[in-house]
Amino acid sequence: MGPGTDARSDIEPDSGLLSPVRAGTPVEPVTGDRAWLQAMLDAEAGLARAQARLGTVPRSAAEAIGRAARAEHLDLLALARQGREAANPVVGLVRALTAVVAAEEPAAAEYVHRGSTSQDVLDTGAMLVARRAIEVILPDLDRTLAALAALAAAHRNTTMAGRTLSLHAVPTTFGLKAAGWHQLVAVARDRLAELADHGLPVQLGGAAGTLAGYLQYADGVAADQGGPGGYARRLTEAFAAEVGLAVPALPWHVLRTPIADLGAACALLTGALGKIAVDVQSLGRTEVREVAEPAVAGRGRSSAMPHKRNPVLATLIRSAALQVPVLSAGLAQCMLAEDERSAGAWHAEWQLLRECLRLAGGAAHLAAELAEGLEVDAERMRANLELTAGQVVSERIAAVLAPLLGRGVAQELLNRAATAAAKDGRGLGEVLGELPEVRAVLSGAALAELLDPANYTGAAAALVDRALLGG
Repeated sequence: MGPGTDARSDIEPDSGLLSPVRAGTPVEPVTGDRAWLQAMLDAEAGLARAQARLGTVPRSAAEAIGRAARAEHLDLLALARQGREAANPVVGLVRALTAVVAAEEPAAAEYVHRGSTSQDVLDTGAMLVARRAIEVILPDLDRTLAALAALAAAHRNTTMAGRTLSLHAVPTTFGLKAAGWHQLVAVARDRLAELADHGLPVQLGGAAGTLAGYLQYADGVAADQGGPGGYARRLTEAFAAEVGLAVPALPWHVLRTPIADLGAACALLTGALGKIAVDVQSLGRTEVREVAEPAVAGRGRSSAMPHKRNPVLATLIRSAALQVPVLSAGLAQCMLAEDERSAGAWHAEWQLLRECLRLAGGAAHLAAELAEGLEVDAERMRANLELTAGQVVSERIAAVLAPLLGRGVAQELLNRAATAAAKDGRGLGEVLGELPEVRAVLSGAALAELLDPANYTGAAAALVDRALLGG
């Protein structure tokens, strides 16, 4: 099969069988093998155009390279297998691309990959893949943010039990919880957008980061363009402009901040979405039932228990949030790249980075659906507040009684009353109302007002307003 044929039919695509969180989501087609191949070809074509801008490659040759640089012209499986012989896929790609160019315009073939090195192409391709992944992730995050803002506003005063160490603590509002989710996602979204705008640089260094090969082919031209330093800068800027990436201060063959940054941003994002997922799982327990995932026919069915509707979206989002930090840690470890080109650390990044992007994109897509369709049961929240029969506001009562009875006396009284109420299955208010010390300082109406959880949500409503107004 020649270089002009399409990928072989015996390729088994990575369809997401073991990664359902990203299967069929918008991030898949922009991070798959074909997308990665196209990104590297885009780097080759962009480099040729940049060199043509500076007069070191004929414009006609750059145009021919651009026409040939299409993934459908190459044998994807053959390139993958050839990668075993060179430890990266670019060597085979350059050979195959050169053959396609030569078949159309023989004189242009010598200008393919001129002065370049494999890492320039693969790293630039990785940045293009990352940018394209972020471009499909951001709209899903915007949907999620809009839905969470709506939930926070709608439930600004919906009282629920605040839980610490898994137990009822003091009242809060579901609006404040949703505002917290919104804050997490907003920070993660801004970090990704910042990377897309400024943090994804082209790679241009040549064999060992000096651009010597590029300069050698520009001999006679570079002198008229500011000498070696001036030409190197202009070529990097032209390359960045051609492919739509940032201009790095230096070649970053072994300065792996861009890759580590991407991993960290994906971990931050999935962590933010994972927090929402675990809250939805906890609040959706049978005995809690305060929220539920959007109902979709057939989704979440148990294979053994027909009565169950499992929290599928939250489960998949949580699975991504557990995987990405581990992958991101691997990318951070790859910063320990020796010499001017690493023998292994660079190679270890590729799949880790792709999985970070895939899982982050899949989680973002599912999070939008979860937030937009989340079912909130305010009545159940109110009912659950009554489970402790008034003890959820014991902090408030203690604070009110302290100046009236003395702090130590008030605390001891509340401890005894709470213990008695729990032991006898009675309400805290009932027990307190029988105590002469309390009756002497609080009327029945005053005690009832203090015991209402809705009257003890602190600054929750104001905090929601502040969050939705951006601080």
